[in-house]
Amino acid sequence: MTQTSENVTWLTQEAYNQLKAELEYLSGPARTEISMKIAAAREEGDLRENGGYHAAKEEQGKQELRVRQLTQLLQNAKVGEAPADDGVVEPGMVVTIAFDGDPDDTLDFLLGSREYASSDIETYSPQSPLGSGVNGKKVGEDAEYELPNGKKAAVKILAAKPYSG
Repeated sequence: MTQTSENVTWLTQEAYNQLKAELEYLSGPARTEISMKIAAAREEGDLRENGGYHAAKEEQGKQELRVRQLTQLLQNAKVGEAPADDGVVEPGMVVTIAFDGDPDDTLDFLLGSREYASSDIETYSPQSPLGSGVNGKKVGEDAEYELPNGKKAAVKILAAKPYSG
């Protein structure tokens, strides 16, 4: 999954299907479950001192926020193929970089959207300083990006492979 500056999110068919299934669950069965939790907690009495009620309402709020996020994401989604395995860094690729040319100081990350990120690998947005610095570079090339303190950091692209989940 990748994002462009036009608010279009490119998704593989697999990513689209997973996010759509999550939205369908949250919009249907999960809403029913949380409504039942709220109703059960409400029957316990005084709502001001009812921790179960407040926890269920907070969970409902988070769930509804996720429904809105997924709805917007899927409305702006374009389904396409995974990027080509051609050594060019682009969204949807797992990138390996070496900091300041030190081959022992490396980082593997997914260049893409956090919406479809795995907890197995760190994810950087293509709009992030590091993401925009490496985007479009080829394996073997050097890239530069700006750190939060305004200084520049240099990295070398060691590998770029399509993300396989």
